[in-house]
Amino acid sequence: MIEVKNLTKKFNGFTAVDSISFSVKKGEIFAFLGPNGAGKTTTIKMLTTLLHPTSGKITVNGFDPLTDQAKVRQSFGIVFQDPSLDDELTAYENMEFHGVLYKVAKSIRKERIEELLRYVELWDRRNDLVKTFSGGMKRRLEIARGLLHHPKIFFLDEPTLGLDPQTRNAMWDYILKLNKKEQITVFFTTHYIGEAEKMAQRVAIIDHGKIISEGTPQDIIKQTGKNNLEDAFISLTGKSIRHEEGTVADRMRMHRRAWGRK
Repeated sequence: MIEVKNLTKKFNGFTAVDSISFSVKKGEIFAFLGPNGAGKTTTIKMLTTLLHPTSGKITVNGFDPLTDQAKVRQSFGIVFQDPSLDDELTAYENMEFHGVLYKVAKSIRKERIEELLRYVELWDRRNDLVKTFSGGMKRRLEIARGLLHHPKIFFLDEPTLGLDPQTRNAMWDYILKLNKKEQITVFFTTHYIGEAEKMAQRVAIIDHGKIISEGTPQDIIKQTGKNNLEDAFISLTGKSIRHEEGTVADRMRMHRRAWGRK
């Protein structure tokens, strides 16, 4: 579903993504694990047509993001790190707007919206303004919205950042059930090692724009001769990812810069 070869992105002489190559199979759950500034969000931006690569080749669902933007965008749903809902609209209105934007037929749209809002346990709150929702409820609504147009690939950029453990686990329950039910391909970025180890079938560890190891969590652990993925990460990068996390405010500023926001 995703094929990347020698992908590079430079900004004014700075190499954010440095000649990376990887592939993701249909129905696979694949994780990019790395600290902030490693190149995770920049890669997602290139995969989702929001940023042109400096060099390299990408195909998403068989299409080139440079020449087939519309087909690529129709192929995926996405949950951004920062909230991207309209707080002044209701949950249902947010879903309806997305359905119109993606040209989901009106005859199908109503049924699909109800199905998804029930799936994420928000049907009873469908007529409430999003600004009254908790962070976890907003994340569940973003998941429902991203799935409305039946995408084949689901991108999640640090999807559990700022969520409490209970909400984080509930969110992953929805995604894992969906992956199993519809064979949707999931590509997510994270700096939570436990999340990558538990949820991903394959992991690519990325640091300073380079993929330094890729495989199943067990493969990476075995490769480094360690007992768990955290120790393997330290062995491969020379540092603990926890040292890179920074404050929530720092992470939000970095994210806004990466997505072109001030």
